[in-house]
Amino acid sequence: MTLPALHNTGVLYRRILSQFPQDISLAFAYGSGVFKQHGTNQGQMDKNMLDFVFAVDDPVTWHTMNLLQNRKHYSILKLLGPTMISSIQNEHGASVYYNTLVPVEERIIKYGVISTDSLIDDLMHWKTMYVAGRLHKPVKMMVQNENGKLRAALVANLKSAVIASFLMLPESFTEEDLFLQIAGLSYAGDFRMVIGEDKSKVTNIVKDNIQHFRILYSNILRDCPQVVYKPQQGKLEVDKSPEGQFIQLMALPRTLQQRITKLVDPPGKNRDVEEILLQIAQDPDCGAVVQQGISSIVKYSSITQSIKGIATAGMWKTVSYSSKKLMKMWKGWRRKPSVSQMS
Repeated sequence: MTLPALHNTGVLYRRILSQFPQDISLAFAYGSGVFKQHGTNQGQMDKNMLDFVFAVDDPVTWHTMNLLQNRKHYSILKLLGPTMISSIQNEHGASVYYNTLVPVEERIIKYGVISTDSLIDDLMHWKTMYVAGRLHKPVKMMVQNENGKLRAALVANLKSAVIASFLMLPESFTEEDLFLQIAGLSYAGDFRMVIGEDKSKVTNIVKDNIQHFRILYSNILRDCPQVVYKPQQGKLEVDKSPEGQFIQLMALPRTLQQRITKLVDPPGKNRDVEEILLQIAQDPDCGAVVQQGISSIVKYSSITQSIKGIATAGMWKTVSYSSKKLMKMWKGWRRKPSVSQMS
């Protein structure tokens, strides 16, 4: 099954991609420069930074070629050479190496490089949920090669997002409720949502992109035995029985299951994962436990990746990028109606 992504690559995206080494297994563009978000117009979108992720089979070779083609994109870490850059990429943070505030084709872009194996691991098991979380939301898929394992992992990641969201939602809910829950998964526990991101970010992502979310998720929802999906009414009903919740918990990615069991099982008891999940399935706070498990994954990866980002971007770019984020957060805060205006 091919990931139902948005294949409208456009001339601009193809021109940008042509500036990089072509040995890429997956490339996608995402974020507010690519998809319209609530409260922004086309003029603002055209000024926003374009975000990309490139998955590559051999990071050392790719960085070797990229250093020859685009040496200026790198911070002072370029002096360490491609092997060391690849090591920093793979062994720290969320296994992504970002170059940011890069001028290409009269736009400013940021691009992250991840190994194909690390990407598959994150999609299947939610080890960091860093790139997996970005792929829960609509993206512009620019390159997707014939790697069957990667294709299967992309679909598995979407299924996991649906199942995790079911566990945190009530028995009946709307499509928009589901898409808000899915879009918010990768922001749960992200310290940047406290400072540096617009607080209404998740709502802004979903509001003007409901149709794009439907393209991603409608087939999965139709095929899922755990839910009654009524696309005409935009409503869903999910099995909230202990048996239903147990099936859903057992289908969650491995890292999330481990985090959940760690939260519930006292140290030294070492009970079987299945036994613990069966206990949680009967708990009225099951959804809250799942939320905590997700938050613990996201919190760690967002902090470690951001620390790594200071080195990979360099100090000046870090300050510049952070100030732009804070400005967006401030504008978002100012857009919100105050209590006195609402009453």
